[in-house]
Amino acid sequence: MLMHLSSWPEIDARLKTVKTVVVPIGSNEQHGPTGLLGTDWLCPEIIAHAAEQSDEQLVVAPTFNIGMAQHHLAFAGTISLRPSTFMAAITDWVMSLQRHGFERIYFLNGHGGNVATIEATFAEIYAEWSFAEERPPFVLKLRNWWDLPGVNSLCNRLFPVGHGMHATPSEIAVTQAAYPDRIKTADYSPKIAPNGPIRDALDYRARFPDGRIGSDPMLASPEHGQTIIDAAVPALLKDVADFSSEVLP
Repeated sequence: MLMHLSSWPEIDARLKTVKTVVVPIGSNEQHGPTGLLGTDWLCPEIIAHAAEQSDEQLVVAPTFNIGMAQHHLAFAGTISLRPSTFMAAITDWVMSLQRHGFERIYFLNGHGGNVATIEATFAEIYAEWSFAEERPPFVLKLRNWWDLPGVNSLCNRLFPVGHGMHATPSEIAVTQAAYPDRIKTADYSPKIAPNGPIRDALDYRARFPDGRIGSDPMLASPEHGQTIIDAAVPALLKDVADFSSEVLP
């Protein structure tokens, strides 16, 4: 069930039997000359929506598509939240969902730059209940889509050279599989981008002038993307099922 394509009575009825919701979360930021700006929110959305097609009991919330992308702001089209804004928005999403009766809230993330702030938000949320000496009526989980069991090893086999850290061929391939009419090409030089630290926006643009870090996105293909999606979907469904059935002390 896709929440944004459902009515409130449908969600109300589903809550009688399902207490878990998946929230795709990512970022809208540059991904090199050939990567879609929405890559980091599209990947978790594509995988979550494909999983919902496989299991109609799965409830998927609307995609949280703006995240921590300040270091990409020197590239046109990037949109970023401040850490405090991001944390406040995640908190409001959680509190909204739990108010309706969702007890397991699973964030499927597509942007590594989100991780520290999402985890800090979870800590803040749990702290509020801990200081009040109350147990929260919900449990939170964060999983990067590439960390789903078997997915990262598959990506490494598909792209043993030139996978890199940003604008990777695996994430580009996932978007190509879902949006084959949006595939783009470029003459990359060097073929594999340099590596280095990530700091502020101007430093990033100076170090990585085309936006890539250590990657060769031209290795991507829709076929590879579909292979990754096909591996990620059952891994996600099992991970969500395990999370939903976890016995709390």
